[in-house]
Amino acid sequence: MQRAEVPREPLKITDTTLRDGHQSGLATRLRLEDMEPIAEEMDKAGFYSMEVWGGATFDVATRFLNEDPWDRIRILKRLLPNTPLQMLLRGQNLVGYRNYPDDVVRAFVHHTAEMGIDIFRVFDAVNDERNFETAFAAIKECGKHIQGSLCYSLTQPKLGGPIYNIDFFVKKSLVLQDMGADSLCIKDMAGLIAPQDAYDLISALKKALRIPVQLHTHYTSGMASMSYLKAIEAGVDIIDTALAPFALRSSQPAVEPFVVALQGTPRDTGLDLAHLFKLGQYFESIAPKYRDFLDTTKMSVIDIGVLMHQIPGGMISNLVAQLRELNALDRLDEVYAELPRAREELGYPPLVTPTSQIIGVQAVQNVLLGRYKMISTQVRDYVYGLYGKPPAPIDPEVQKLALKGYPRGDKPITCRAAEVLEPEMDKAKEATKDIAKDIGDVLIYALYPTTGMKFLRCKYGLEEPPAAVKPKTLEDVRREDELIAKAKAGKLVEVETAPPGSS
Repeated sequence: MQRAEVPREPLKITDTTLRDGHQSGLATRLRLEDMEPIAEEMDKAGFYSMEVWGGATFDVATRFLNEDPWDRIRILKRLLPNTPLQMLLRGQNLVGYRNYPDDVVRAFVHHTAEMGIDIFRVFDAVNDERNFETAFAAIKECGKHIQGSLCYSLTQPKLGGPIYNIDFFVKKSLVLQDMGADSLCIKDMAGLIAPQDAYDLISALKKALRIPVQLHTHYTSGMASMSYLKAIEAGVDIIDTALAPFALRSSQPAVEPFVVALQGTPRDTGLDLAHLFKLGQYFESIAPKYRDFLDTTKMSVIDIGVLMHQIPGGMISNLVAQLRELNALDRLDEVYAELPRAREELGYPPLVTPTSQIIGVQAVQNVLLGRYKMISTQVRDYVYGLYGKPPAPIDPEVQKLALKGYPRGDKPITCRAAEVLEPEMDKAKEATKDIAKDIGDVLIYALYPTTGMKFLRCKYGLEEPPAAVKPKTLEDVRREDELIAKAKAGKLVEVETAPPGSS
């Protein structure tokens, strides 16, 4: 009997190498000068899209690299004419750490679209759909693709419980679809999604939605590739991967094994392994320039701890840095224990920028100073509702403490957060009138007034950029290696010529 032919549904691939790949593994330090030489070859790969911007790239470019973030889009758009360029937009947070007023959101989206971004992946840290409204409308005005995104989170080891269950994600996804999303992404920023949960969730979403479904996860826990395979089995349309040199660890799974695993199946990606290998070899060649940013403190490429504490890798590094600065690193375990308690009291927000920083800082303060003896301005803003509506009610006692003496009042707002924010674009234009050359410059200041103005002054030669922004070259790396080799050789000689009996 002849087997019935299965319809071919090629799996689409979003490549994250030029954004989340290096943000996760190399502290977002990859420079445009190292993207340009390989961009045209990446354009030939046949990716569904390439994520090249958003997330931390805007902040890092101006703060640490002395690069204009708008140049990155403009130049890559010219070099990648055949591949849709994608960015990660934090909803009303844009690429910052607070909610911005509507006029800033509209101006930012319009300029970003004009520079060359085709697909806007929009998420909100508390999954409050009201924080999508202005960004969605602006993206639609520009005729670009809206990818509504939901932050994947848990209150227990697996999907389920009273908050983060399949029903929660399906209902939220239907809302985003009705708001105009052209596709839907489940954004698993901590690598928490288990294989069977991925299958069950994607199956439910495919049944409920009429728009394509994409899954984004991180390799942090070690489950990501297994979860992707189960999602593929359930019919997911697109997955996020990185080229092998910038994959794994806290980044995305590598694309190459999926190309081989799906070859000859109905989900065959159609990508050429030899070409991907060629691309990977380029990134291997420039990687030594960035080795100082790679975490080499552990042997393991996965973090089993995330399966227990559910804390994203970037959040852990921030906590460690805070405690080290306060000479209190020995209290890290106490902070780990405090985090889930504080998160529950603050309404179980997903731990993603900026809520991960908000909850993390408060947990540290609770451990070092006593529970809620000191409450950060960001927590007070969050409790008041300036970041949106939390997934669960905030503990009444914590709310009372947080809003005691709060300038805006002691009763949280129930409206869309941005409705209480005053417009800021005119003020930003006035503040930058003597230096800004275009709307891009004004937006750099509007998003980051302090570091943004410093960058603009460096950009236009009014002050010298910090020495730390000078990029390391491969020649620098070669000299470092030679010095290390000589030092080791000298040590060996010393040992060999030491007199008998010496220690």
